[in-house]
Amino acid sequence: MSKLIIILISLTLLVSCHDRNKSPQNAEMERFLDRLLKEMTLEEKLGQLNLPAAGDITTGQAQSWGIAQKIREGKVGGLFNISSLEKIREVQRIAVEESRMKIPLIIGMDVIHGYRTVFPIPLGISSTWDLELVEKSARIAAQEATAEGICWTFSPMVDISRDPRWGRVSEGNGEDPYLGSRISEAMVRGYQGDDLSANNTMLACVKHFALYGAAEAGRDYNTTDMSRIRMYNEYLPPYQAAIDAGVGTVMTSFNEIDGIPATANKWLMTDLLRDQWGFDGFVVTDYTAINEMINHGMGDLQQVSALALQANVDMDMVGEGFLSTLQKSLDEGKVTLAQIDQACRRILKAKYRLGLFEDPYRYCDEERSKTEIFTDAHRQFAREIAASSFVLMKNEDSVLPLKKGGTIALVGPLADNTENMPGTWSVAADFSQSTSVRKGLEAAAGNDVKILYARGSNVVQDTLFDSRISIFGKPTYYDTRDPAVMIREAVAAALKADVVVAAVGESAEMSGEASSRSDISLPECQRDLLKALLATGKPVVMVLFSGRPLTIPWEAAHVPAILTVWYPGTEAGHAIADVLFGTVNPSGKLSATWPQNVGQIPLFYNHKNTGRPLAPGTWFQKFQSNYLDIPNEPLFPFGYGLSYTTFTYGDLKISKEQLSGEDTLTASVDLTNAGPYDGAEVVQLYIRDLVGSVTRPVKELKGFRKVFLKAGETQTIAFKITPEDLKFYNYDLEYDWEPGDFDIMVGSNSADVKSARISWQR
Repeated sequence: MSKLIIILISLTLLVSCHDRNKSPQNAEMERFLDRLLKEMTLEEKLGQLNLPAAGDITTGQAQSWGIAQKIREGKVGGLFNISSLEKIREVQRIAVEESRMKIPLIIGMDVIHGYRTVFPIPLGISSTWDLELVEKSARIAAQEATAEGICWTFSPMVDISRDPRWGRVSEGNGEDPYLGSRISEAMVRGYQGDDLSANNTMLACVKHFALYGAAEAGRDYNTTDMSRIRMYNEYLPPYQAAIDAGVGTVMTSFNEIDGIPATANKWLMTDLLRDQWGFDGFVVTDYTAINEMINHGMGDLQQVSALALQANVDMDMVGEGFLSTLQKSLDEGKVTLAQIDQACRRILKAKYRLGLFEDPYRYCDEERSKTEIFTDAHRQFAREIAASSFVLMKNEDSVLPLKKGGTIALVGPLADNTENMPGTWSVAADFSQSTSVRKGLEAAAGNDVKILYARGSNVVQDTLFDSRISIFGKPTYYDTRDPAVMIREAVAAALKADVVVAAVGESAEMSGEASSRSDISLPECQRDLLKALLATGKPVVMVLFSGRPLTIPWEAAHVPAILTVWYPGTEAGHAIADVLFGTVNPSGKLSATWPQNVGQIPLFYNHKNTGRPLAPGTWFQKFQSNYLDIPNEPLFPFGYGLSYTTFTYGDLKISKEQLSGEDTLTASVDLTNAGPYDGAEVVQLYIRDLVGSVTRPVKELKGFRKVFLKAGETQTIAFKITPEDLKFYNYDLEYDWEPGDFDIMVGSNSADVKSARISWQR
C-alpha cells in the first residue's frame, strides 16, 4: 500500500511540475528562448557555455583587455572573480551593447561565508546548529554581493567529510548527512529567496557534486571510491536537499566516481541529478575540471570536452574546452547540436530567471552599493553568529568567563593578527576592517582590565612552511627572533597577570583548498609556548583558531580552558571578547568528530558496528576491534560543546512502545538549566535501527532543537517521529523503512544520550 501511495504522490508532483511549466510566465520564457536560440550561431551558442575568470582589470581597460573582444564576439557566457561595480557594469555594457545578440553576462563569485561583511567559516557556522542564523547569513551575503553586481555564488559547499586532513573541511558542514542537509536547504533559501529576479537575491550553486569530501588520504583533488549504498545514505543527501530546495546551479567535483571523473559521469549528471532528482538548472564545472580529465587518462581536450557535454554538463569554467573543440566534435558526429542547444538553453534560462534580459544592470545599483554593504546591522549580526559558533571544549574550575578586572596576559601568534580573522575563501573581504583578538579584548575591557600583550611564538617555526600559508593577503608576520626569546617575553607577561589568554592554532590558509595536512596537531612551537605558560602556574585559556578538527590530546589534558573559535570573520575580536567575558554564553556544538590522533581517521559517530565490537567503556580486548595504543573513542564527539551553565536532562519519555504503520511517536525530555547563567543548549535526537536488511549505523541524527533557558528554568523538549525518520536506502537503493526494533536517543551530544527502545511494525 505504501508503494502505491508513493507512486501516486510522484505522479501528482509530475503533473504539478508539468502544470507549472505550462504557466503563462514559463510559456513566455520558453517562447523567448526558442526565438533566441533560432537566431544564434553555433559559435554564439558555444560562447554561452564558456565561463572565464575575469582577473583583476581596471576600469577603462576593458576595451583593450583581451576578453573584451571575446565578449563582443559572443564567446563568453559569464565571468567570475570580478569585484567592482564599475568593472561589472562595463563588461555587461560590452555584452549587451556591442555583441550581436546582446545577451547579458552572468557574474559569479565565491561568496562562501559572507561578502564584505564576513561571517565564520562554514564549519564554524555549522557549529551554531541554528538554521535561522544560517539562512540569515546567506541572505545578508546575497544582499551585499548583489549590491555590487554579483548575481551568482558558488555556494553552498555541502560535501560530507570524515577526514580532517582534507583542508576543505573548513568550507563544509561537517560529517553528518542530516545536519548537512538542513544547512544546505537553509543556505539555498537565504541566497535565492522567493524571487530570483529580485535585485537582492542571487543564484546559488551547490558543490562539489559529488563525494568530494571523501578524497583518499585527505589530499585535495584526489580520487574517491565508495559503494552506491554509502553514497545514497551518507554522502548524497545534502546535495539532494539543495536540489529539493530549488538550487539553480550545480558544480561538478574534481574526483572520479566508479572510475569516471564526475565532470564526465553520465550516471551522476543525468541519471541521478536530472532523471531521479528532477534538477532543471544548469551544471557548471569546477575550475578547469574538463581539462584536468586529460590527466585522469580520459583522452585529449576534444575527447574530454565531448564526454562532459554528453554527461549533461552545461558550462565550462576557465578551460575553454567547449569553446575550442565542440564545433569539431559536432562536425565529426561525436556530439549533437541538440546537446549544445540544451546546454545553452539552460544557461539562458538562468539569466532569464535572474531578470538579466529585462534589465542587465539590475545588480549594478550604486545607491545600494553605498548603503547596503558592511552596514552596522550586518556587522552586529556577524558578531552574533560568530559568538554562537564558538565551542567551549573545556572549562576546568570555571576559569571562564573572565572577570572584568585585574590583569590579563594576551599571548600567541594569532592574538594581534587582523588579516587572518576572516579565514579561508573570504575573497571580497577588506582585511583591514576585521577586528583582532587584541582590539576586541581592549575594547571590551576598557579601563577595568589591564592587558599585557606578547607574541610568544610564530604560527609555525619552519620558514618554508610559513611561506606556504602566508598567502592571499593573510600574512602570519613571521618573527625572526629566537623562539626562546619570544617565549621568555610571553612568560614575563604571564607572571604579571591574573590569567593568560593564548590565541593559538592554525592561520587562515592552513585550511581550505589545497591546504591538506598530514599532521593536524598544534604546531610544536605553539605547544612549547603553552608548556611555558602553564609552568607559571597561572590559569591559561586557549583560544583555538582552526579550520578543521585538530588532534590536541596533550592540550586537552593540560590546558584548563579551551574555546574553539574557528575563523570568526569580520567581528572576530569583539565576538571572542563577548564570550570570554561572559556577555555571551557559548552554545556551539561540534559538527565533526575530533580524533585523538590521525591514526583514528576516518572517525565519525554514525559508523557501522563490527562483528567484534569493543564493549562500551573498554580500552582494549584481544581479538576485538580496537587499537593497542589508544582507545577507540574520539577526543571530542560529534555534537559536543559545553556552556558556562549546566544543563541537566530528565528521563526520556516516549508516548508508546509499540507502534504500527503511519503512527507518530513522541519522544520528550525535561531540560533544566541548573547552573548560574542563562544559556542555550542544542538537544539532539538520534535513532538506531537495530536490525536491517543491510547493516545500519550505531546511531543517526534525526532531529535537533536549540533551546534558550534562563537560569533555573525547565522546559519539556519533544520530538515527533514518523516512519519518514526511519527510512534509508536498502540494497536495491529503494528508499523505505523496515519494521522492527529501534533505539530512540536524546541528549547533549552523540556520546551522551538517554535511550528508550520501541517496536514499530507495518
